[in-house]
Amino acid sequence: MNRSGWTALAAAICTLGLAACSGGADGTVQGYVEGTYVYVSPDDAGRIVERPATAGETVVAGDVLARLDESDEHEAVAGAEARLAQAEAQLANLRSGKRPVEISVIEAQLSEARANFDLAEQEYQRQLVLREKNVVSQSAVDTAKARRDAAEASVRAIEHELDVAKLPARPEEIEAAERNVAAEQAAVAQARIALERRTLTAPGPALIEETFFEPGEFATAGAAIVSLLPDANRKIRFFVPEPRLAGVAIGSKVGVACDDCPDGLEGEVDFVSSAAEFTPPVIYSRDVRDKLVFRVEAKPLGEAVKLKVGQPVDVTLPTGAGS
Repeated sequence: MNRSGWTALAAAICTLGLAACSGGADGTVQGYVEGTYVYVSPDDAGRIVERPATAGETVVAGDVLARLDESDEHEAVAGAEARLAQAEAQLANLRSGKRPVEISVIEAQLSEARANFDLAEQEYQRQLVLREKNVVSQSAVDTAKARRDAAEASVRAIEHELDVAKLPARPEEIEAAERNVAAEQAAVAQARIALERRTLTAPGPALIEETFFEPGEFATAGAAIVSLLPDANRKIRFFVPEPRLAGVAIGSKVGVACDDCPDGLEGEVDFVSSAAEFTPPVIYSRDVRDKLVFRVEAKPLGEAVKLKVGQPVDVTLPTGAGS
């Protein structure tokens, strides 16, 4: 029964018999155990391929409850990793300049240009000597000089080309490539998270209360596959009459007893209602204050965490809570 169901039940009990809710002469009041369930569901729809969870078993943090088909997610991870590798290679290429093979081609072109320059220089010097002997005309000297100058310019141009080839790309291009790598890294991380979420695990120690799907069935996004009752989500709810409320405070210990339960069970009060329940909002006289009850909740301590949800209990109030 859920919270509203047990609250309605308690309301009915108190309505039919306020004497019972006001407690016995031994300083006890009646209550029951309530639990808040955790419903484990997938973020995205998928077919269940495995569901190790079994109702009634206990699990610890990280235990696998169910696995959904993850073939699409594996493909998404592989694609994202491939795009990341491509982006990283492009960035490395921009940072290192041209490839060694490309640089070697430019170096060969430079060697050829230097050789042509040496030949042009020799021809020019030869033409100068012949001109001094009036063997050739001045135009022949001028032509040799022009060829020599052109060969020299070619050498300088290829030298500059080689220097540029050894430089990395412009900063703007490298920055853009770095951002592309970062984006692909984020895509890989996102794809891996989506893959991990196809496996549903227990968030902490808990009792498996119920399972809602079987392997082979298709679960929609947000549909609970397993419900859990963590130990920390059990609480003891009881109702304290107004004359006894002053002795019940947050952090105070209460005794807990039930049928066939071990002796010495305890709980620690962690909630006290600020308003009375199960009575109409009228002005109360001193004579009817004992009919007012306040909802109190306590977390079970020690062996009390094993109490079953819905189990009725007798709660012994702290010493000092009026009788």
